[in-house]
Amino acid sequence: MRISDLAAEAGVTVKAVRYYEAQGLLKPRREANGYRTYDADDVVVVREVKALLSLGLTAEQTYPFIECLRAGNERADVCPASLTAYRTRIADVDRRIAELTDLRARLTDLLTDAESWRTKQL
Repeated sequence: MRISDLAAEAGVTVKAVRYYEAQGLLKPRREANGYRTYDADDVVVVREVKALLSLGLTAEQTYPFIECLRAGNERADVCPASLTAYRTRIADVDRRIAELTDLRARLTDLLTDAESWRTKQL
């Protein structure tokens, strides 16, 4: 299939497919005329990358999942490296939650202080 067909079937733009290829996530075959050709396995890869990016993983962090698929696994997340990538992303999310919780507490303290000061002025 051509790049536009892959993009449509996987639910992404042609630009996204080209980006995935530039990142080494896709390795299309080339016809004699230079056109890229893709197959059903590439659709699976693109859908997987799209799903992983929506979870906040970077293109680079999707490599273990794609390698897992290319190794013949039905799921991209059953290999040890994929599980490690999940753990790393969860740790990132936990850090961000802690940062946001701290920020919220500081803002709440400032709001309380400002409201208290305002009440005393009236």
